[in-house]
Amino acid sequence: MAPEGDDSVGTEQTARLFHCSLLWPLQLEPLATDEIGGRHWEVLAARQDHPWRRIDDEFTADPAQFRERHYREFVSFLPYVQRFLYGEGRSRQQRPGDPAGDSPVYVFRRKDVTGLRLTLRPGAAPVELRIVHLDLYFFHDLDVVVLNLEFAAEDLPLATARDILFRFGRAYPSGWDEQGLGMHNAHLAEWIGADGEVLAASDSERRTKFLEYVCEHRSPCITGHWAWLLQPLVLAHSDAAGELRYRLIEYHRMPAMAYLAVDDPRALGRDDWVCIGLATVLHPDEALPANDPQVREFMARYCQDRYWLDSAEGPNTRFICTGSFLAVVGDARDPYFVDTERGVLAQFRHQHFVVFLVAHLHRASLLVFSEILVDAVNDLDIRDDSSVRRFKRRIRANFETFLRFTHRYWFHELSERPQLQGMFRLCANHLRNDELYDEVRDEIREMSLYLDSDSQRRQSNMVIRLTVITIFGLIATVTTGYFGMNIIPFIEGAPLSRVFHGVAATLVFVGLIMFAVAKSKRLSDFLEVLADERVGLFGKLAAFARVFGGGR
Repeated sequence: MAPEGDDSVGTEQTARLFHCSLLWPLQLEPLATDEIGGRHWEVLAARQDHPWRRIDDEFTADPAQFRERHYREFVSFLPYVQRFLYGEGRSRQQRPGDPAGDSPVYVFRRKDVTGLRLTLRPGAAPVELRIVHLDLYFFHDLDVVVLNLEFAAEDLPLATARDILFRFGRAYPSGWDEQGLGMHNAHLAEWIGADGEVLAASDSERRTKFLEYVCEHRSPCITGHWAWLLQPLVLAHSDAAGELRYRLIEYHRMPAMAYLAVDDPRALGRDDWVCIGLATVLHPDEALPANDPQVREFMARYCQDRYWLDSAEGPNTRFICTGSFLAVVGDARDPYFVDTERGVLAQFRHQHFVVFLVAHLHRASLLVFSEILVDAVNDLDIRDDSSVRRFKRRIRANFETFLRFTHRYWFHELSERPQLQGMFRLCANHLRNDELYDEVRDEIREMSLYLDSDSQRRQSNMVIRLTVITIFGLIATVTTGYFGMNIIPFIEGAPLSRVFHGVAATLVFVGLIMFAVAKSKRLSDFLEVLADERVGLFGKLAAFARVFGGGR
């Protein structure tokens, strides 16, 4: 391993094999009406006017197509993680009434996009990349969808690979230069079809479009090629028609994974490793900020060197994880490192992908839970009974979903394999998932306590009113019982007189009960004063007068 203080820079190298996976978590808006029916993925599956198609995982397909890399992925994780990813176990002797549980993960894939052409800078030659996978991941009970885009290339200069990692994978431009071109993003990104035609292209140079959208909607607009790719999903605040709507959860930079097979990783200097590990946040044309803690503590903070021996025999594979970026760098001459079935490349595309996906699913879900709580509080108007009832329903529903999230998706131990478990903890720690979970749990607990205390307050007020009515009703009961001794012979009067007396008595008693309900709070205060032996006669009379007056 290069020593901590070695700032030497290795010779310019070529990535003989370059793979990159972008994972873009998005928040799904609730379906607009109950008439639509189903959940988000069911609505998407029911439509045929788009290229996304539901796919079964490899475990439900033809056994002849089940590869060893799929088997290795499956056995790498603990049983409860297997059930989360792949569903319950299946048996030919399935008991009636106990159907096999399916995975809560629903995957859609489109195959019409086969290539990606990137013009990284104005006037630069385009870089051609092939699309390996283009998927949408939905999750049961969670208003989260994750876009997964995997692309690859061969014999790519390492500097170009770094430029791609920095410039591509941005949902919108962060600004514009003097020429009106988007900053920090690829100058032009084009989706290429099977016949070589351009299906959609980026439009980051349309400065007016982004300014007007933010001004009007107070929400960011995404570039055209990403909007086209996600259709029929549309931005929540856009004017486009569509029942499947989404909004951004975090910063416009998408979490990314990169696999780099270089000629000689031992020739890379410390600055090279920093530039690779921080490729998504360090501008390729700028000098390293030597005093930045991320740079100074890079090796200890982000590198996992379990398989880095720094010897001619190897292995010389370094894993780098900053939370939002995961890189695997190794020797292209090592057959095991580039093996697509049993080697590191297969692990990168399967086990490491799952680790990265789960960590970012945790973070995205927790941020969505927090967003729902904030939105519920913002909509609360305690003077409006319908708003209060709507607030209670949303908080209770969010609490129930959070409980299901905790038991179905949340776990700290992913695998018994030290490499995978260490990578998961490193990624989760940099994402601050545990701290975020505690914050959201405390927020939901505070909301639940508020609802419980409000319910108890309402019940207490009701008990007070019932107690006051009972006390004064007891007086009326005793009084009517006394008159029931036939001191006044109402039964001997004329029928019309008896009806009149009955109606009059009913109206009097109803009026007394309504008066007692209306004055129950003041009557309760009067009863407390009446029961207090320390209060004199005049104090008790004053308390009785306040029942009919407006004073305190």
